[in-house]
Amino acid sequence: MSLDPENLLHRTVGSYTLEEFLGGGSFAWIFLGRHKDDSTQAAVKVLRPRYAGDRQFEARFQNEAKIASGFDHPNLVKILEVGQTEEISYFAMRFFADSLGSRIDNEGPLDEAELVRIATGVAQGLLFIHENGVVHRDIKSDNILLGEDGEVVIGDFGIAKAATGYSSATGQNMTIGTPHYVSPEQAQGRKLDGRSDLYALGITLYKGLTGNLPFTSTDWFELARMHVEEPPPPPSEYRPDVSKRLERIILRLMAKQPDERYESAAALLADLSEIRNAQRATTTFGLDAILGDMAQMPRKTPTWLVWTLGSAFLVAIAALVVVLVKQ
Repeated sequence: MSLDPENLLHRTVGSYTLEEFLGGGSFAWIFLGRHKDDSTQAAVKVLRPRYAGDRQFEARFQNEAKIASGFDHPNLVKILEVGQTEEISYFAMRFFADSLGSRIDNEGPLDEAELVRIATGVAQGLLFIHENGVVHRDIKSDNILLGEDGEVVIGDFGIAKAATGYSSATGQNMTIGTPHYVSPEQAQGRKLDGRSDLYALGITLYKGLTGNLPFTSTDWFELARMHVEEPPPPPSEYRPDVSKRLERIILRLMAKQPDERYESAAALLADLSEIRNAQRATTTFGLDAILGDMAQMPRKTPTWLVWTLGSAFLVAIAALVVVLVKQ
């Protein structure tokens, strides 16, 4: 019997029973699995048969999944189990019901403060893997997982790296990564480092802010050409209210040449921190603080003077907020 998602449903793979088919990409299918002992849920990624039957590809896939399973960081998805049977090669990871991609699809572009918060979590995860010598190779909105308590987690390790190594070793041409998010050097088949992930993060933030991808085409080669040659439309064309500071960050991430991007996720985090500090400053001088100060004024102070001073102060703070946020 040939394996397909339908006949894999309700089968037990390692510690997990496959309960629901969630979707899949070029190399693998994803199922919602339930642990046979404690009933906890997991996302179970199963290699498609054509790749599971290729021992060299399967070995690389297993190796990369085991490397990822050794990572322990709050912004990286936890790999729970890696294994294989005679027919199936798989790994199970913590299940998240929401992603940045689905949130954009369902709710539209994100508020700037929320997008910066998510970007910070992704950058922290990228800093960790890059310092451990790993390039993710497939950062995109669907691979940014969101927890109910505000968690921001990078998912989907293993397959892109395994495919890259397999392609290099065998000379077989394989489409690696998601065309709308590939960096120029990835599109050209050049050597990658962490700055390629930063480019893909720039595309991800662009979509999160505007609801649009900077480059669109139904033809992979045309998309690759756009990534290599065409400048993206500034995000402010879609979101005139975007702060200049955030727009500069996104466009720097999407620079065509790696040397023109941030040199590391740590440098990106420094700039994101500046935006978050500016956003916090807008709440430090909030209405509650102002009214609290007004309440401390002498009782005999005329009411008209209290409200006149308060109104003037609010106008001054509003002007300061505009300056801070738009920088």
